[in-house]
Amino acid sequence: MTGLKREDLVLGTGGHVRVLGKGRKERCTPIAKCVLAVLKAWLREPKRGDGTVLFPSAKGERLSVHGVQYLLNKHRMAAAKGCPSLNQKRVTVHRLRHTMAMDLLQQGVDRSVIALWLGHESVETTQIYLDATLTMKEQALAKTSPPHHAGPL
Repeated sequence: MTGLKREDLVLGTGGHVRVLGKGRKERCTPIAKCVLAVLKAWLREPKRGDGTVLFPSAKGERLSVHGVQYLLNKHRMAAAKGCPSLNQKRVTVHRLRHTMAMDLLQQGVDRSVIALWLGHESVETTQIYLDATLTMKEQALAKTSPPHHAGPL
């Protein structure tokens, strides 16, 4: 996201962002309608720097990794006022990525689609992200039936 330019965004029906991922592979990622609305409002804000960077720093330059982490920490602390357990959490971009993968899995999205979404070459790579949660394990267990025994064990 730090390298996104305004020109990488495609707004309107089928809104998406075009990015170059690992191995310089081009990828199109769809944008939720609610996010599109926020992005459209963001694009109406005064441009910083040369105006090409989608999410510029205060100086109008590309945000650094440290700048992104600073913003995450700032918003985590603000959110912790309403949800104190966030004070003990370490929020990173990678954790957000992992959380998104788990949310997709819990909503029933196929693992191969999640792998595509994350830009992974194989589902095996994605499996690292998708360790089953306790809830998912309990749901799987609830679908099983105990074996029928003739007598006490």
